[in-house]
Amino acid sequence: MVFSCRSLQKAFGETEVLKDISFMLEDGEKAAIVGVNGAGKTTLFKMVTGEYASDGGEISLRKGATVGYLAQMAGLTPENTAEEEVLTDFSVLIRIETELRALEEEMSRDCTERALDRYDKLSHRFGDEGGYEYRSRARGVLVGLGFAGEAAGRKVSALSGGQKTKLALCKLLLTAPDLLLLDEPTNHLDIDNLQWLEDVFMKNYPKSVLVISHDRYFLDKTVTKVIEIENGGSSVYNGNFTHYAAKKELDRAEAMKRYEDVAREVRRQEEVIKRLKSFNREKSIRAAESKEKRLEKMEKPEKPKALPANIRLSLQPRRMSGRDVLTVRDARKKFGDFTLFDNVSFEIFRGEKVALIGPNGIGKTTLFRMITDARGDSPFIRTGSNVTIGYFDQEYTGLNDEKTVFDEICDAFPTLTELTVRNALAAFVFTGDEVFKKIGMLSGGEKGRVALVKLMLGEANFLLLDEPTNHLDIGSRDILETALANYAGTVLYISHDRYFINRTADRVMEMGQNGVEQYIGNYDDYVENKAQRPQGEEQQILETESISKDEWANKKADIAGERKKQAAAERLENRIKEAEQRIREIDEKLELPEVNTDADKAAAACAERLEWEGKLLEYYREWEKSH
Repeated sequence: MVFSCRSLQKAFGETEVLKDISFMLEDGEKAAIVGVNGAGKTTLFKMVTGEYASDGGEISLRKGATVGYLAQMAGLTPENTAEEEVLTDFSVLIRIETELRALEEEMSRDCTERALDRYDKLSHRFGDEGGYEYRSRARGVLVGLGFAGEAAGRKVSALSGGQKTKLALCKLLLTAPDLLLLDEPTNHLDIDNLQWLEDVFMKNYPKSVLVISHDRYFLDKTVTKVIEIENGGSSVYNGNFTHYAAKKELDRAEAMKRYEDVAREVRRQEEVIKRLKSFNREKSIRAAESKEKRLEKMEKPEKPKALPANIRLSLQPRRMSGRDVLTVRDARKKFGDFTLFDNVSFEIFRGEKVALIGPNGIGKTTLFRMITDARGDSPFIRTGSNVTIGYFDQEYTGLNDEKTVFDEICDAFPTLTELTVRNALAAFVFTGDEVFKKIGMLSGGEKGRVALVKLMLGEANFLLLDEPTNHLDIGSRDILETALANYAGTVLYISHDRYFINRTADRVMEMGQNGVEQYIGNYDDYVENKAQRPQGEEQQILETESISKDEWANKKADIAGERKKQAAAERLENRIKEAEQRIREIDEKLELPEVNTDADKAAAACAERLEWEGKLLEYYREWEKSH
């Protein structure tokens, strides 16, 4: 065991963030910390590193074990190159290497016993501490995170914010601590860098890793344990993210059943006590008092916190666009003599959900801006008839920090009723007094959700979304995925969130400096098709020069039809589950004394049960037809 914590507590003023956090981490284990934004995940990391003192509980770290924290590696020297910066953590080895070279020079002139002895000792130390491979390790990590060739020689001061984060990650990975703490390591990585982090580093890192991440695809591929922080407490699940999500759903169903069973027994006992007291005899009153004492001592579980209701917001565009939504032909963008991208050509058709992927800095956001204002060097960019664009940018520039969430939506859509606005906000998990928070006080994820509400309620029938899942927690990402699945308009989005792409895309476009390659299907389909395609082979499935609009429309219709079948099957399964659950609830209700002894209540319950049985029979028939 490298690390453990027991009953950790932390409060800031009167706000209790962590109440009872307990888990352990074995040597070499990879585990994730998950929870909604604000649950206390980063606070926990800072307690592990000692930046925050705990208010209670214990933290144990194996004697001599080292801890590395990504957030602590942010201090970079602007004058250093990227390669020089990562080598700063090998200053001891560099000094030994320098002395060894000097000794070699000295011994070439006069090979004394003192020099030989010193050289022998330093050589052994140099080898034992990794001196013969530290430079190749550094280069390997730099290349893996996008600092190949000339990029390794760029000054830190010339790097973007995302590149600086990656450089800090390089430094941290090279120190190889016994416990590696990664706080949202995937936020600024493109898909190639993500694959390197998953397939090369995480798989081969021999020590323990504790990671905070909302990247569900990354968690599925890298961790074998999930620690969930919820309402200040912790729950430990063995397995990856998918196993955690499935087990959590089962656990919650079981907890709800336990709560309902106990609540039903409490009601029965209360009814018995009430009847005993009504007899107004000394013996029956004593019996009632005895039962009351037992009832008070009875362990009563808390009711599981309700999950956010399924989204019910109608996302139908107010006006349908034409069939051809966007046509881009030979678009290019230059900055002086530098060509950012060239030969970009593609078409978007009504109802499509298309993901645009590619390395950071290739010009995806620039292309979006060109589409919204049709500027560029020599692009041919045309939107179709009745197309209205809604643009979601990463900076949430359309929000007013001084307004409340509620006023932001009401002012943008003055014709909407208060009920409609509240329903729209509730669909994106703004309920109760949360709607009266000022925009300026919201987290990045909360601002993103407000911007998405505005976008979905607008007139747009063609949405351009630039990294829409950035800053969103896992629950919010689920909401957005459901919203886009229900949206009848057209969507083109930039994303590195592969789980999100899998759930929403019916086409993937990979952008490079000399154009885009297109793949039918979601992210997994893209990976499979790209792996099967011989190097240099022309796009087999979709090429605007070799496939007609009608042929593509037919292919898209096939995909859409299959997706609709899947969605219909899911809806039918949910209806069957709902009917079965409702029948079980009515059966339990009929067991209650206050119901089965009342003819009217019993008759009403039986009538309701017959109604649900009829619905369930109809659902089963639909299921048989579809299978």
